[in-house]
Amino acid sequence: MPSSKPEVSRELTYAQAVNEALAEEMRRDPTVCIFGEDVAEAGTPFKVLSGLVAEFGKERVIDTPISEAGFTGVGVGAAMTGLRPVVDIMFGDFITLTMDQMVNQAAKVHYMSGGKWKVPMVMRTTLGATGGGRGAALAIAACVVQPCSGLKVALPSTPYDVKGLLKSAIRDDNPVIIFEDKMMYKLKGPVPAEDYLVPLGVATSSARATTFL
Repeated sequence: MPSSKPEVSRELTYAQAVNEALAEEMRRDPTVCIFGEDVAEAGTPFKVLSGLVAEFGKERVIDTPISEAGFTGVGVGAAMTGLRPVVDIMFGDFITLTMDQMVNQAAKVHYMSGGKWKVPMVMRTTLGATGGGRGAALAIAACVVQPCSGLKVALPSTPYDVKGLLKSAIRDDNPVIIFEDKMMYKLKGPVPAEDYLVPLGVATSSARATTFL
């Protein structure tokens, strides 16, 4: 069992915490994979996923065509058939293109099937502005956080929280959307080396997480 209050003896950036969470979960569970634009060799425009394709290969870190609706749909199907995909939406502004797949499919499958099907997938995306970057995702995040049965949404605010929440999201049997603030990728904070989880749906002063089931 992962420790709930592990000792902290090192610091990571927010981006390093995301990368480490994904690497640890991919080592732990061979069904975890990543889909998205420029997630393999490029490691995303923010280099958050750098090195993952070298360790896990192109069969598990998969560059997709520029079609958010298309590869999100692939993620939903992959989750329904036994994988635990992490779908990377480069900029949160584009998640409106995935609303049919997320709201009408991923969020409803469990209920429409009478509990026989599940969609254990994670959507990672960004919000916040950078120099010349996109910032409209904050307004979109507010829309997504409105009650939508079947979707879980988390907005981690520290390196500790983003690692623990992302690991919890990957292990969850429901679809989860993780919003990461681009301005925080270089933020440093204490992150334990040992395995730990931050529970979804428990808001604290250092983590803002909302669950709607």
